[in-house]
Amino acid sequence: MNDSITPPAIVTHEKWLEARRELLLREKALTDLQDEIAQQRRALPWMLVEKSYAFETPRGTRTLAELFDGRRQLLVQHFMFAPEWSEGCKSCSFMADHHAGATTHLAQRDVTLVAVSRAPLVDIEVFKRRMGWTFPWVSSSGTTFNQDFGVYFSEEELSRGLVDYNYIRQPFSTQDAPGISVFVRDDDGQVFHTYSTYGRGVEVMMHTYALLDLCALGRGEEDDAYPMEWVRHHDRYHQVDADGCCARK
Repeated sequence: MNDSITPPAIVTHEKWLEARRELLLREKALTDLQDEIAQQRRALPWMLVEKSYAFETPRGTRTLAELFDGRRQLLVQHFMFAPEWSEGCKSCSFMADHHAGATTHLAQRDVTLVAVSRAPLVDIEVFKRRMGWTFPWVSSSGTTFNQDFGVYFSEEELSRGLVDYNYIRQPFSTQDAPGISVFVRDDDGQVFHTYSTYGRGVEVMMHTYALLDLCALGRGEEDDAYPMEWVRHHDRYHQVDADGCCARK
């Protein structure tokens, strides 16, 4: 993050209002476009989920339909937590930190939010307690759920140099990837896949970024090696690294 502050310009109140109103026109146009895209998203066709998945949960084995918890819609965070890892991905954890206030309100609109990872349930539960989270989080261990929904790639797939991620063929360096998938259940109990998003599409779950975008210094990632380099698990921002530097940036 660049610590120096150089204002774009210093102007009078009248000039500031003129610039702000000009930007407001573009903001309103963006809002209209977002509404249009949201409508187009809802108009996407549905795809029947025909495969049976069995997830390990604190309440025992549950099917995908049972993860809805009696509601009609299911919102899944594909949380990167591989079986051999000691903790969940820090960027996925950043996403999950935003769930606490959302789950209650989502439930009022007939939506259940669930995180799904490949890690064993026992490891998920330990990390979940450490982070102080209460949202549902289940294990897809032993299933092809992550692979089927584009967030897991076998070593063989990676060795070919390109994988299908975010609807394009592209290089990828890790077996696990972030994503969000949405499902709906009809009156007969059938489950349909209605939408998935990956890459920067998952920022919809990170409203901290939206707030930073309002601020004069923005996200401050311009000098970082990669986006989200600055992010830590929320209990590690004040820890000291091995070189004596505070992890907080």
